[in-house]
Amino acid sequence: MFYSAREYTERKDQPKGFGWRDLRDLLVRARVQVGGPVVLVWDNVRIHLTAPLREFITANADWLTVFQLPSYAPDLNP
Repeated sequence: MFYSAREYTERKDQPKGFGWRDLRDLLVRARVQVGGPVVLVWDNVRIHLTAPLREFITANADWLTVFQLPSYAPDLNP
């Protein structure tokens, strides 16, 4: 899969990282390149929990499956 990441050049109006729209676009491009369903395993990074991204996931549940990891699971990492 190919995706061009942003390069931060320290401009005032330039975002430093991915926003939810960038992540949404990445998921759409992944689906096009893979040609089938996409399965994600996510941690609890703030961007993964935003309302617009959750709405996108719900609207595209026919091809997008998300497994949310628990916030703390000592049994998974003893």
